[in-house]
Amino acid sequence: MATQISKADFRDAMARVCAPVNIVTTDGPAGRGGFTATAMCSVSDEPPTLLVCMNGRSTQAAMFLSNRRFCVNVLTHDHMHLAGKFAGATRDMEARYSAARWQTLTSGTPALSDAIVNFDCEIEDVHVVGTHNVMIGRVIDVRHGSGGSALLYVDRNYTQPTRLGSFGG
Repeated sequence: MATQISKADFRDAMARVCAPVNIVTTDGPAGRGGFTATAMCSVSDEPPTLLVCMNGRSTQAAMFLSNRRFCVNVLTHDHMHLAGKFAGATRDMEARYSAARWQTLTSGTPALSDAIVNFDCEIEDVHVVGTHNVMIGRVIDVRHGSGGSALLYVDRNYTQPTRLGSFGG
């Protein structure tokens, strides 16, 4: 039987995994919300589906589940200030949203106008795993945006990818 690792050991190990930074937004009958997430990935391209993990203890969890839709906004390095606001540095949701330009996508979710890409999703399923809701979203619209350098998170810090020279030369 495997030895169980501690929460701290797991968190320290995961801090070494580089991930793109996203702001996940929602709007609907339950209200408008948004949070910063690195736990997002594709699930399938047939049908186009992705997943986002959200802490089930978040004050916004019920809002996302009730609205049954969300938008994943993939951030550029220029959005570092927004990532902090949506990660909780700014509590007031209106103040978070007023710090950037937004447009409304097919589902009614707010999309960051200058994101690298926006994935507009309807929630198909939710799985509770430990402390988090794993929201499975069917992608109903994609909007390609800016070509800026991606905002990444690794070693508990924001960074950007470095440009590598061509290979095989």
